Amino acid sequence: MSTTTSPAAAARQALDSAFPRGLGAFVDGTVVAGGGERITLTSAATGEDFADFNDPGREGADAVLASAVRGAAKWAATDAFERAAILREVARAISEHVGELAVLESATTGKPLRDTRAEAAKVAEMFGYYAGWADKLMGRTIPVPGNWHTYTERVPWGVVAAITPWNAPLFTAGWNSAAPLAAGNAVVVKPSEFTPASTVRLAQLAHRAGLPEGVFNVAVGLGGTVGAALTGDPRVGKVSFIGSVATGRRVAVAAAQAGIPTVLELGGKSANIVFADADLDRAADGAVAAVFSGAGQSCVAGSRLLVQRSVHAEFVERVAERAARLRLGDPLDPDTEVGPIITAPQFAAVTSLIEAGLQDGGRRVTGAELPAAVTGTPLATGRWVAPTLLDGVTAANRLETNEVFGPVLGADAFDTEAEAIDRANGTNFGLAGAVWTGDVSRAHHVARSVRAGTFWINSYKTIHVAVPFGGFGDSGHGRSSGPGVLDEYTQTKAVWVPTRAAGAPFPSLSY
Repeated sequence: MSTTTSPAAAARQALDSAFPRGLGAFVDGTVVAGGGERITLTSAATGEDFADFNDPGREGADAVLASAVRGAAKWAATDAFERAAILREVARAISEHVGELAVLESATTGKPLRDTRAEAAKVAEMFGYYAGWADKLMGRTIPVPGNWHTYTERVPWGVVAAITPWNAPLFTAGWNSAAPLAAGNAVVVKPSEFTPASTVRLAQLAHRAGLPEGVFNVAVGLGGTVGAALTGDPRVGKVSFIGSVATGRRVAVAAAQAGIPTVLELGGKSANIVFADADLDRAADGAVAAVFSGAGQSCVAGSRLLVQRSVHAEFVERVAERAARLRLGDPLDPDTEVGPIITAPQFAAVTSLIEAGLQDGGRRVTGAELPAAVTGTPLATGRWVAPTLLDGVTAANRLETNEVFGPVLGADAFDTEAEAIDRANGTNFGLAGAVWTGDVSRAHHVARSVRAGTFWINSYKTIHVAVPFGGFGDSGHGRSSGPGVLDEYTQTKAVWVPTRAAGAPFPSLSY
């Protein structure tokens, strides 16, 4: 099945439909054109330009923050039950526009429609889930010596700046805004300059569903202007960031210099461990989904495949056969399973790391050529990488420790359980991992031993807003989902009330 409209034309149509007056920042409930540097958007599927917009410049970034400060004061003063009701309306509005959001996301990023439909529905789920928590943020009463009634309150930070990546802009905008909003903060989302459209549309829908002006703003633009403003301005209470390790460290340093705490969700180089006693067909399906869905542009991609030696050759063949059958093509074609690499710099990085993996001794099993569905069409000028499997990727290979962020899987053999665990822990990343085995004791031992914030047993890549998500080491700090994330977006205030007006003098304090 194929579509009749070119990907670039489809992107222009989707943008014109969502933003008849052009794309820009979303401030005080309105799309506002910037006055700074011109930014051009290109189709990942064909390489053609399809739109442009202006960076807001420092003045525009200041206006976004000033609006958010006003919005934060209004939102924090809003009754918690009213906040919950509004967020439920936001969830409903997103649900009603899942199809539109998915088309906009696919058209402007190149992600397959089958993926973006699921992601748009998940964003609605996020807002619905945290709407249920908005009126349940409770403090504690604390018994202390003397005549005191002492209790705590959980209060919002004020303005939360959420810096999101280009690989899943709609999903991560919801992931990093629903919880802060439920906790009573205003949110400013800064999407990647490569993929801003779906985030602006999400904010429009949220505003129309009842969020007051300034409570959910979007600052589209460059890291050097908008990003720098958000990470270094004392009006920001907290920064959340999803992206690469290098950029995350720069964000953390800039925020720390301004006294702003951070939540960082960074990269991963996750190990997918397969033992000989596993259901090999199920494990092969899981290995393919773990790294090739989303064209590998996923922080939790299972990009390291470690297989017990007795079944290694057989298992690698099963994975290669499945990878070769994956359908590449027009992102808006419902049958497409793997899309292009979203940005030009990332395309260069992926192809470079494939060559490095080959130079370091890896053997290409599949992925040498693109299918005719790409090469024989206008898509041939796009940023395409065929699902690639390299075997014999040893611990010394550059593919072992460098995050590819593309549809590239490096495989190797192991002999013992201890060897598999050591190999899985052989990088500075600690985001995710998985084990496939029929031995329940081994499964739990490996899950406990591998240093990762999320670990799957006989499955891969399932996440849910109700479950904590985040990493160890170079994969970041803090958590971005689950009930506990509400602690990330609130501060604890202690209140002391004397229960007797007269009596002993106030105690002296040495603190």
